[in-house]
Amino acid sequence: MPAGAGRRGLPPGRHLCWLLCAVTLRLCLAEAPLREEKLSVSTSDSPCWLMEEFVVAEECSPCSSFQTKTTPECGSTGYVEKITCSSSKKNEFKSCRSALMEQHLFWKFEGVVVGVALVFACLVIIRQRQLDRKALEKVRKQIESI
Repeated sequence: MPAGAGRRGLPPGRHLCWLLCAVTLRLCLAEAPLREEKLSVSTSDSPCWLMEEFVVAEECSPCSSFQTKTTPECGSTGYVEKITCSSSKKNEFKSCRSALMEQHLFWKFEGVVVGVALVFACLVIIRQRQLDRKALEKVRKQIESI
C-alpha cells in the first residue's frame, strides 16, 4: 500500500483553522508598514506627558460644557485633569477616568451580569420542567402498556 493511500485529508475543522491562520498572517503583514509610519511621525504634535514626567496640577474632574466643546481631551471620558510637565514646564490637559465613573460602570456591569444570570436560571428551570414532564409521560406509557 503506498504511503498516505488511506488518508482522506485533514479533519473538517482543520481546513478552517489553516484558512484563519493564513488570513491572520496576511492582515498582520499588511499592517506592519502602517506601524512604521506611525513611529516616524514627529514628536512635536505629541503631548508632553507622553515623553516626559509630569505632575498633576488639578485632580480628575468633570468637564464643563465649554471644555467639552473646546478641549479634545474631554471627548473620550468627559473627565480631564490638568498636568504640568517637568522638563518643558508646559501646562496641558489629559483625559482621565473618574473613580465615581468607574464605580457606576462597575455596578452597571454587575446589574447586567445578575440580570443575565436570572434569565438563564429561569430558562434552565423551564427546560427542566419540560424534561420532567416528558420523563413522567414516558414512564406512564410504559406502566399502561404492562
